[in-house]
Amino acid sequence: MDYNSADFKEKWSKTADTALLGPYNYLANNRGHNIREHLIAAFGAVIKVDKSDLETISHITKILHNSSLLVDDVEDNSMLRRGLPAAHCLFGVPQTINSANYMYFVALQEVLKLKSYDAVAIFTEEMINLHRGQGMDLYWRETLTCPSEDEYLEMVVHKTGGLFRLALRLMLSVSSKQPDSEKIDFDLTHLTDTLGVIYQILDDYLNLQSTELTENKGFCEDISEGKFSFPLIHSIRANPDNREILNILKQRTNDVSLKKYAVDYMKTETKSFDYCLKRIQEMSRKASSYIDDLAAAGHDVSKLRAILHYFVSTSDCEERKYFEDAH
Repeated sequence: MDYNSADFKEKWSKTADTALLGPYNYLANNRGHNIREHLIAAFGAVIKVDKSDLETISHITKILHNSSLLVDDVEDNSMLRRGLPAAHCLFGVPQTINSANYMYFVALQEVLKLKSYDAVAIFTEEMINLHRGQGMDLYWRETLTCPSEDEYLEMVVHKTGGLFRLALRLMLSVSSKQPDSEKIDFDLTHLTDTLGVIYQILDDYLNLQSTELTENKGFCEDISEGKFSFPLIHSIRANPDNREILNILKQRTNDVSLKKYAVDYMKTETKSFDYCLKRIQEMSRKASSYIDDLAAAGHDVSKLRAILHYFVSTSDCEERKYFEDAH
């Protein structure tokens, strides 16, 4: 029997698509707090973008974020995501990986709708950056190599800042199509990169401090994964002669007493959580300066200020409510 590709396209059914998308839809329906959507809306107040284009960019970002979480949970062997079993625990690793990869290309289809000459190039560049960042994160974990703070922040700019930057660059790309588009004399990627760093340091901090995160992802999951997160890197490098934290990370332990010991050591001996808060405050002042420059140029920055305030207040508040899942 001869097969025609057009026949395949016609015969591809909604039922088949539903089966293929099972892992993705399972995660997407268990929504997080959508900080990326809020950030896109905030930049939408600064950059003139057609409403339909803005919705498409928001959709692209959401697809990529959820798909990357599916892959991350497999790579980290995470059991929980947003308080429920991780998708691969229900659907298996092969189907989950395929579903995530499928949605990467669905996102690319959405990029084509923007009809911007450089949109695909932007998408490709930032997807490469995302995978470079993720690759280094995994390499450090698998080889038990503790990076320097600068190396870690460079990884974060590639990985966590990648989706922020992708959304911003797509918005700038489609904005240039507008006949009355206003030129912005600032490199806004400096702001998105800084916000991405704040976001990741805060996520790392909360992973080891937040009671709500314990309920949603498990107690001190970063330690169980053997991940070199920001506070762990600081603690290891603050006292390189003491290998206790490295030895605990090496075990990828679920032992609560060992994890509590590590957290207490970081809190009392190396003051790593205090250092996290200090760096968040420093980065927040840097971001605030960028926002002030935009405001001085006459742009509406109220939503950007609100997001930055949310980040800072999340790190300060006693309850320390967990705000979103990073990777």
